[in-house]
Amino acid sequence: MRARDLAVDFPTVTLDTPALEAARLLADRDLPGLILVDESGRPLSILPGTQVLRLAVPAYCQDDPALARVVDEAHADRFLHRLGGKSVRECLPEQPRELPVTDSKATVLELAALMARTRSPLVAVVDDERLVGAVTLQSLLDHALQL
Repeated sequence: MRARDLAVDFPTVTLDTPALEAARLLADRDLPGLILVDESGRPLSILPGTQVLRLAVPAYCQDDPALARVVDEAHADRFLHRLGGKSVRECLPEQPRELPVTDSKATVLELAALMARTRSPLVAVVDDERLVGAVTLQSLLDHALQL
């Protein structure tokens, strides 16, 4: 089976998409991440849901998890509201990583190797640099375990 056979339509965001809107998209559709595209629809990056969380979780709680416990429950439940006014651009990691993108002819093993190497639960599938869909870790595992 090839990437084109496993690829499904997948929502995309741009650099200027509000981060809170991206978080809602992740939650509403139960997605592992989002594909960031440029104005031409070419993938720029994969934005794992954990990157959105990194922007919302206060740095002091990331540096010292014990400090998260001192935040009262009412404020702790609303931590995602810190995303208000921020864009997807601000969610991107400071150091660019290998982009989990492959062509439509990639095999299941090639997809798995790319996911493992890039630590991404999502791979963008392109044909002639245009996004044709995505393969999630879940769909890859579902397929591989059926054999």
